[in-house]
Amino acid sequence: MAKNRASIPNALRPWIEARRRFHLSHAHIQMARALGMNPKKFGKLANHLQQPWKAPLPEFITRLYVKRFGRLMQDEVRSIEEIAALQRAKKRAKKQARKDRKAAAAGSPQTDADRRDERSAGVVPEAALKLKPHVPTH
Repeated sequence: MAKNRASIPNALRPWIEARRRFHLSHAHIQMARALGMNPKKFGKLANHLQQPWKAPLPEFITRLYVKRFGRLMQDEVRSIEEIAALQRAKKRAKKQARKDRKAAAAGSPQTDADRRDERSAGVVPEAALKLKPHVPTH
């Protein structure tokens, strides 16, 4: 349990708590996230027993979603845990790509240290030879 809880980012934890506390489905949580709702404010929205004019929270979220996006549900419904796993995989891939780029740059023949050695030895790079000196016209 502790390991699983640690793998969920802090930004997604309130959504899991709201899903459990208000008996919402993964689809309702995904719709609420798309609407930009705050899971910490669900308590005042889910008060349909004491305030009968309010709709139950799942119906309220669905009605708002249909009103804003014009469709009943998103095409693909993912749980918060799946979203967290995708975020972790993306982060690992970015980290690996960065590591690969650094390794490729370190393996290249022209490193910063090589450039410094060439400058101190008086070797002029080819690009510098092609530049024309600036001559003032006044």
